[in-house]
Amino acid sequence: MEIPGVVIARLPLYAQALEALAQKGEEVVSSQRLGEALGITPAQIRKDLSYFGRFGKQGRGYNVAGLLGSIRQILGLDRQWRMALVGVGRLGRAILSYEGFAPQGFHIVHAFDVDPEVVGRKFESLVVRHVRELEETLAQEPVDIGVVAVPPEAAQEVIDRLVRAGVRAILNYAPMTPRVPPGVQVRRIDPVVLLETMTYYLKGQEGVRFLQGRDPLFLR
Repeated sequence: MEIPGVVIARLPLYAQALEALAQKGEEVVSSQRLGEALGITPAQIRKDLSYFGRFGKQGRGYNVAGLLGSIRQILGLDRQWRMALVGVGRLGRAILSYEGFAPQGFHIVHAFDVDPEVVGRKFESLVVRHVRELEETLAQEPVDIGVVAVPPEAAQEVIDRLVRAGVRAILNYAPMTPRVPPGVQVRRIDPVVLLETMTYYLKGQEGVRFLQGRDPLFLR
């Protein structure tokens, strides 16, 4: 059975909410309460989870630790994932220093760049290698995920190198849509695109306020 991508995209949200409940010592949670915390209907939560099996009991809710463990296993978060970062500019250094990866099992084990001012330097315990060493390095020490933090004009070449090195999952921060062969998963993170979708709604709200302030006779 093919599981919709939107369902898979919601699973990490469920895991985060359950983890927060577990840290508070909560043992049981209802779909109603979980839905209120995430802004998702209880029916949608039950439907999403039904793709993966039967969880919880009617009238009793879900065991927090049990459901969290199941979702982490479904997502593959019960193991360690090795990552290679390409691009160690300001964005890349911020990614290297981000402390949210390791607790979820994600570890950056290689860093690459082309800038002679950066190559050979150590950042967050990693020595940056030249990108021309990428394929050879990953052949000897493979990774599961590639993280691309380079300018858009260089991103396709970098992604091609990662694919040739056997990387099948790529997190792309460059504002471009890469070409990849079947079987390679690419996720693009572009804060500007997200901001532009938000301004659409802000603009719509301003339009409503503008119309609400006009003379009703003018609007007839």
